[in-house]
Amino acid sequence: MFMREMTARTMADRMSWFWMIFEPMAVVGIMVAIRGLISGGRHIAGADFIPWVLVGMMGFSLFRENLIRLLGAVEANSGLFTYRQVKPIDTVIVRSFLEFMLKSFIFFLFIGLGSLMKFDLIPGKPLEAMFDWFSLWMLGLGAGLLGSAAASLVTEIGNVIKLISFPLLVVSGVIFPLHYIPHQYQQYVLLNPIVHGLENLRLNFFEGYHSLNGIDMVYLWYWALVMITLGLMLHMRFQSRIKAR
Repeated sequence: MFMREMTARTMADRMSWFWMIFEPMAVVGIMVAIRGLISGGRHIAGADFIPWVLVGMMGFSLFRENLIRLLGAVEANSGLFTYRQVKPIDTVIVRSFLEFMLKSFIFFLFIGLGSLMKFDLIPGKPLEAMFDWFSLWMLGLGAGLLGSAAASLVTEIGNVIKLISFPLLVVSGVIFPLHYIPHQYQQYVLLNPIVHGLENLRLNFFEGYHSLNGIDMVYLWYWALVMITLGLMLHMRFQSRIKAR
């Protein structure tokens, strides 16, 4: 099943690998251009702007791809359900693991290329940064499990989830520092668990970087574990309906 997903993800067309690598590079390039036009600078306190955006974009992409791509995992592998040992949840977990492997490889590739180009992309605290990366994946897995089960039961839910992916990019602090948000609204931004994962990842990448007070990975893990539990429960409870969809 893993090899089937790998082939479909990477060999669907000749440009698959190109787009996986080019997309985050294009987003970073656009953000650098916009920031240059608006403020004329490319520096954030404690970090250079390009590495800062790239780390945030890759972390958010890990979460988003798990959320979006897991929505279609059950339908794409429906033919495998003729084998009694294959369950809908298996297809979701395998696809999520594949996304983790691909995004990790691409992230390491960017770190290596960035280092050759003299960008500060070597994490100051590698082990802590790896844990934050894993935590963002677990959060995405939880959201994907929950979303895939819900979308299999009610099709419109999948469309809503796809629509909110761009607003999430904006409110998660991917493309602009959270310090830009007025102080009275910063407490509401911290309700978003993605913010905690991205900011902690940046804190462990850039030793001089400072984020908002209140960043807490325990909060992210509460969200991740609750969503994973609910997702597993939905998949087990409505397994026959999900299969028949």
